Amino acid sequence: MTPSWRDALRLAVLRLAIPPEAFWRLSLSEWRALTETAAAPVLDRAALGALIARFPDEEIP
Repeated sequence: MTPSWRDALRLAVLRLAIPPEAFWRLSLSEWRALTETAAAPVLDRAALGALIARFPDEEIP
């Protein structure tokens, strides 16, 4: 779901402390750069192996 401009302005003012005048001067690409979330790291085979070694399955009697 795409946030409304009202939601975007609220995010800018409350969370990012961007004054409304500065918000309206931002380009769309600038706004996206400010608000995008970092991609979650990928779990590769080595990291999976380390997790399996650290947290082995328990045998259930």
